[in-house]
Amino acid sequence: MTSATANRAAASSGDAPRQRPRRRRAFRDWRVKGWFFLLPLIAVNAFVVFVPSLSAVYYSFTDWSGIGDAEFIGLENYQRLVADPEFQNGLIHNLLWTVFFLTVPMSLGLYGAYALSRIRRFRLLFRVLYFIPYIVASVVNASIWQSILAPTGGVGELFGINPLGNPSWALLSVAFVNNWAWWGFLLVVFLAAMQGINPSLYEAAALDGAGPWRQFFSITLPSIRPTFAFLGLMTIIWSFLAFDYVYIMTQGGPAGSTDLLSTVLYRRAFEDLEAGYASAIGVVMALISGIVVGVYLTIRHARKWDI
Repeated sequence: MTSATANRAAASSGDAPRQRPRRRRAFRDWRVKGWFFLLPLIAVNAFVVFVPSLSAVYYSFTDWSGIGDAEFIGLENYQRLVADPEFQNGLIHNLLWTVFFLTVPMSLGLYGAYALSRIRRFRLLFRVLYFIPYIVASVVNASIWQSILAPTGGVGELFGINPLGNPSWALLSVAFVNNWAWWGFLLVVFLAAMQGINPSLYEAAALDGAGPWRQFFSITLPSIRPTFAFLGLMTIIWSFLAFDYVYIMTQGGPAGSTDLLSTVLYRRAFEDLEAGYASAIGVVMALISGIVVGVYLTIRHARKWDI
């Protein structure tokens, strides 16, 4: 090694320690700038989500009509929930609603996505057709189906039934309509996840003699498990937030047979002017969603699922 080469090597080795603090400072500067750009979003979320959430928690401990001053009454609203038959009825219906949407649309979405993943022609056309009901406004969908299921001029007159007016069939009828608009979204998401699976896995399985169903349960389901778990989580949360289809089609009737927690909350807040009691219902709904999210995150961490 010449003296010039040795000098350059020594200089470069001496510059390395000095470059590290510069890189650290540059990283810290970029991190500060990143937080600076996030501040507007954090402020909007705090104003739109965090502050109203704290207000709802506070008003749940008060007797408030929604207008004027609120009177602090402690846990009376929550004690009233325990004995409220309307709340209990809505909670039971929410649980049934959740079970329905965790089984029927999830199964239809999985089957439809797997069927579309096996074809090559018209896949985009079918995807668009299945997704259209989801992007149409729920008010439009609910109004159309309300006319279709009407006892006069609709299916009810044709078959002599009244699906929305019969307490035994009303909740299932509204759930069917909501499922009609919802399962296409699940299909598109499942299909996107399936398209990321390595095709060589199916080729190897076919060489080993595995049929389509064996490939589905041994390759497809394990490969899309994180997506499946995430959609299951969101389905549970959205099931407890369901409101539009029920309120538009039945307003919780007949005789409370389609009441959900959201419709009970709406009626208490805006018809009975019991905003404090309605806030208590909203807090309970938020707690249920929080428990579901906590269980999901625990399972995800234990199983080491990466989404």
